[in-house]
Amino acid sequence: MTQLGLASPIPTKKSSGDPKGSPQCGAELSEKLASTRTTQRLSLISRHLDQRLPLPGLNTPFSTERDSQSPDDIEYKPLDRTDLSSTLPSATSSQPESPSPNISTMLSFSPWPTMRESTGGPSHVAPGFVKTFGETLTLVRKLFQSTNPAAQPFVISGSGTLGWDVVASSLVEKGENALVLHTGYFADSFAKCLETYGANATQLKAPIGERPSFEQIEQALKEKPYKIITVTHVDTSTGVLSDIKRIAEIVRRVSPNTLVVVDGVCSVGCEEIAFDAWDIDVVLTASQKAIGCPPGLSILMASPRALDVFKNRQSPPASYYASIGNWLPIMQNYENLKPSYFATPPTQLVHALHTTLSQITSRPMAERFAVHAQASDRVKAAVAELGLKQLAAKPENQAHAMTAIWLPEGLTPPDVLPGLLKRGVIFAAGLHKEAATKYIRFGHMGVSVSDPARNDVDNAIAALKEAMAEAKQAKGL
Repeated sequence: MTQLGLASPIPTKKSSGDPKGSPQCGAELSEKLASTRTTQRLSLISRHLDQRLPLPGLNTPFSTERDSQSPDDIEYKPLDRTDLSSTLPSATSSQPESPSPNISTMLSFSPWPTMRESTGGPSHVAPGFVKTFGETLTLVRKLFQSTNPAAQPFVISGSGTLGWDVVASSLVEKGENALVLHTGYFADSFAKCLETYGANATQLKAPIGERPSFEQIEQALKEKPYKIITVTHVDTSTGVLSDIKRIAEIVRRVSPNTLVVVDGVCSVGCEEIAFDAWDIDVVLTASQKAIGCPPGLSILMASPRALDVFKNRQSPPASYYASIGNWLPIMQNYENLKPSYFATPPTQLVHALHTTLSQITSRPMAERFAVHAQASDRVKAAVAELGLKQLAAKPENQAHAMTAIWLPEGLTPPDVLPGLLKRGVIFAAGLHKEAATKYIRFGHMGVSVSDPARNDVDNAIAALKEAMAEAKQAKGL
């Protein structure tokens, strides 16, 4: 990448025999230098706003995905965003009209799909917003298929990760045991969060693409008492689906006081969750995946059992912002249409969530789950037709929200992702630390599958077939 620096002020030397040394010329030179510095600075800032450009080697799990972008070793020229239609690939042509389509027109099939736009932002205590927030909390109950008035929904400003902190700081005390069922990257992270607050986290691990067996879970619960058991419903790193209903049944039979905590960030809105019927204690999720809102909201559902555990703590909560005790009266007041305050809610995002949940819950949730299952079947059939395999090899382990696909020997994500990108489609690279360079991830959830007027999934499958053929040809495979 071309290095841009900020020029230092250069003093001008006066000389009676050199007109360039005159005060007027000195001023002109200073003005020119200032203009150059401004141009360089603006160019540098513009680079941070253009998503085509490679980012620094940050310590994040997405480095493989970033490395798949083409290097930027030419003079920076901003994208022309005035005519979006010219950058869209033709619906009838197998080749795109432009090799570098506008990033704003991409169809994203990474495990974080297209977001909805939010609306305006009134005061958080204005009567209209209080009504909207109260209705939103009631809609969250419908989303989780809960009718128990003693259970409590929470909608808090933050990412899905905040849900981990709420659980770890509010429901587990220092020195208590937590059993973490491991199906990929996010179990490791949840365990670290629990340990941050002083819990003893034991991970029950399975090979990549697998999940702990029911027999292993039962045996672990018999060996020592656990305050909570956590399970990632769909692990975004592997595409593995866990059987929440069966796990909850085992816990209630073997260790009935253990809280069942579900990380549903990549499942809520597309995989079946029956909060009351399955006797779950906490489901945590975020606004941006199958729910289809912009990111920024942490959404939780807590059972009466979980709330009682919090109320009977022997020590104060280990977090202030993530404390159930601070948020519980706020949520209860808003749901009863009473303005309340602990921390200012993001009013625009709450309006967006209200709109999305109104649409999602306007039809039976069973229909939504069936639509996602049908789309998943089409994707997985196409993957098999290409001779590719999934990380989750067994059908019962395969999520309906996404598909993690092993690449053929000799191919890596940077060989395939650019081919998808130029066809107007975005997939994600691998995320599991043990195999990140060997697979890609295809997210199929939310509006991309629930809107019958769209052909997003079929277009993405076609792009995958073409990109794979192109990558193999380029590698001589």
